[in-house]
Amino acid sequence: MKLKESVQKWVRDSLGDPIAEILVKNSHLTKIQIETLLIDILAENIVGKPLKYDEKARLRLLKGGISRGAFNRTLKQAKKNVIKSIYTIILLGYLGIFESTQLDPYIEVASKLQTYIKAYKDILKGKRLTNEHVRIMNMLREELEDSLTLLSSGSIPKNL
Repeated sequence: MKLKESVQKWVRDSLGDPIAEILVKNSHLTKIQIETLLIDILAENIVGKPLKYDEKARLRLLKGGISRGAFNRTLKQAKKNVIKSIYTIILLGYLGIFESTQLDPYIEVASKLQTYIKAYKDILKGKRLTNEHVRIMNMLREELEDSLTLLSSGSIPKNL
């Protein structure tokens, strides 16, 4: 598989995950900004060599790619939004809002997400996927999706 095809498949798979879709929808980043960040930060790991920005621009999911300048502008916007999000978290901690029990459901969802990722990695290490593995992963994914959907709608689930 060619470089562009493998990177684009990886980006599509990453962004097409139901949990990722919910998280992107409720983040400060657009899907295009996330795609650009993924390509900028992780494409070199897939390829195994450094890539120039004009090469990264051609890896975007658009048929013809985009110009290096457009890629860099989108990347700059994405990084700015990430930094603002981090400052927001720091501000909330500084103001003592993180000590509020209203954030507990979000923290619990983050913990469930870590459990899901760990289980997924453990299954991949085993290289042998059983029906039980699939059942457990589907159950964890559905629980996570339900929790994230409830939180994104403004409702706080009682069972978290």
